Amino acid sequence: MKEAVVQPDLSVKIVDAPIPLPKADEVIIKVAVSGSNPKDWKRPTVGGKPLNSGDDIAGVIHQVGSNVVEFKPGDRVAAFHEMMAPGGSFAQYAVSWAHTTFHIPDKTSFEEASTIPLAAMTAAVGMYQRLEGLPLPWHPTSKPTPMIIYGAAAAVGAFAIQLAQLSNIHPLICVAGKGIPFVEGLIDKSKGDVVLDYREGDEKLVKGMKDAADKAGGKVEYAFDSISEKGSFQNICKVLDHQTGQITLVLPGKDYSDIPKPIKHSVTYVGVVHETFDKNEFQNATGSKTGNLEFGHIMFRFFSRGLQEGWFKGHPYEVVPGGLNGVSTGLKDLKDGKASAVKYVFKIDETDSS
Repeated sequence: MKEAVVQPDLSVKIVDAPIPLPKADEVIIKVAVSGSNPKDWKRPTVGGKPLNSGDDIAGVIHQVGSNVVEFKPGDRVAAFHEMMAPGGSFAQYAVSWAHTTFHIPDKTSFEEASTIPLAAMTAAVGMYQRLEGLPLPWHPTSKPTPMIIYGAAAAVGAFAIQLAQLSNIHPLICVAGKGIPFVEGLIDKSKGDVVLDYREGDEKLVKGMKDAADKAGGKVEYAFDSISEKGSFQNICKVLDHQTGQITLVLPGKDYSDIPKPIKHSVTYVGVVHETFDKNEFQNATGSKTGNLEFGHIMFRFFSRGLQEGWFKGHPYEVVPGGLNGVSTGLKDLKDGKASAVKYVFKIDETDSS
């Protein structure tokens, strides 16, 4: 098979590699479309090592491991590949654990499906495994629950809006830039949701968030910062309640000392749905045998049902021409900030076979 190996300078080498074989709880997917995420350029650049850094898979089941009962060859699926593991999505065949693989209906294109796995699960982990007290979508709240979503036009932020709508979390105080028209199509202004433009400057943005908070009763206890840099969390914390507020962020290893105490802050790392050693605090408090892996299993099947029933959808996308040969261009454009309210995806059958 052909596989794209991303170099530290974001050039790409297309290599011949054997089709992987599944472990007992894994599936092998013939990749129709691979999605992409900012980490796909950050990993090889920061780590300095070449790798197939893609993790968003959409395609057809090729082979299943001996323990897998939910999938069979020919099934249309999307999947979240385990980050940094062999068998990434920038290839003709990729590997996924069965519990982070989910069926997609015929009406959902492979392009749309490829936008979902990493970003939607990041939103879900942040909202329901990191922020304490937000209602799950199948137990929506009936009480006003103001929440700030910073970076609302980016895929993680936009999926957070979709989940918040399903949980009836309102009013949403959303922050975006060029993608504001897209965000306006996701929010519910009849329930007090607003979208604010960070490009108008910190002072005006903070005032806008405070005004929206005042209309919601003056107390905002929840914030999802899908940007986590360039002043985002500093602005949020000027509005978030300083006694009971919670904020979750997405960039690991950053200095978050500007967050005032006792605001509770956490970092959302989507890789926990693949890791048994990283128990969440609910597990630590109760000794439960279930946690992040089971959460990932359940939420991916929730996304599958939502696609079928029509109350969940993927993110807008742009197909980068050339299949695997286009990965370098896509990742460089992603690094340069050229993507606004879209995800770059790659149709693998467009790859030059020479």
